[in-house]
Amino acid sequence: MIEVCNISKSLPGGRKVLDGISFTVKKGEFVGILGASGAGKTLTLRCLNGLLRPDAGSVIVEDQDGSRWDLCNIAKSRLRRLRRRIGIVFQGYHLVQRLTALDNVLLGRLGQMSTLRSLFYGFTDREREEALSALNKLNIGNVAGMRVSRLSGGEMQRVAIARAIFQSPGLLLADEPLSNLDPSNAKIIMKMIRPLADEMPVIGVFHQPEMTAKYCTRVIAIKQGRVIYDGDPRLTNRQLIDIYGEELEQIENAPHPPVEKPTIVAQNPNEHERDFF
Repeated sequence: MIEVCNISKSLPGGRKVLDGISFTVKKGEFVGILGASGAGKTLTLRCLNGLLRPDAGSVIVEDQDGSRWDLCNIAKSRLRRLRRRIGIVFQGYHLVQRLTALDNVLLGRLGQMSTLRSLFYGFTDREREEALSALNKLNIGNVAGMRVSRLSGGEMQRVAIARAIFQSPGLLLADEPLSNLDPSNAKIIMKMIRPLADEMPVIGVFHQPEMTAKYCTRVIAIKQGRVIYDGDPRLTNRQLIDIYGEELEQIENAPHPPVEKPTIVAQNPNEHERDFF
């Protein structure tokens, strides 16, 4: 569970960009955050993973032992430990292009390893099996040995999600995970993310209200740094106009990326790229 209590943030010039944001998300919920550009969606997400400290308020998360901690008011060493339990899926994938899909997933636990082990010992066979299991969970185990640079955008995003799963997080955050995908791949990604809420709270920033209506259990709308809606993901036209204003027409008429062709994978495992580690 994560509890966000009255967080606020102002720019150096004094303009308030987050103004009393509050909500709670529990295990079993897949929450979509909606809002026009500049509403404060990504800033809110950055506060949830400890990358940005608000000027006021609290962000309460649970550690593995059930203890509760405020990310806004703890020592840096504890913050680093808690952030390892927060899985993040980025808009631009943040993958190492020259490494294989499997190696990119393994990097999800790099921050949990000692410097000595990361430099000299690498990952164990068990960890490799767990990383492959994460890829299989997203139906892309067949590309485990391929360099990420050879994958489609949809496949890259699934590798990024697998990397987040491999961290064994207690919370999953996704920052516009559909932004570079065509409608077909966007649906696949949402179908992959939805079941993860059975294991942990899942919160994502989206620009596609039609996707959140179909796959999210709940929607939070932010406007000018404030929560103006928190409830049923199936929004009415009136609610969408209130949330997006003139931007709604741009969203509805936005061109979609071209449909990607699936990657053809060689059946001979010897043809795969050699693992980096």
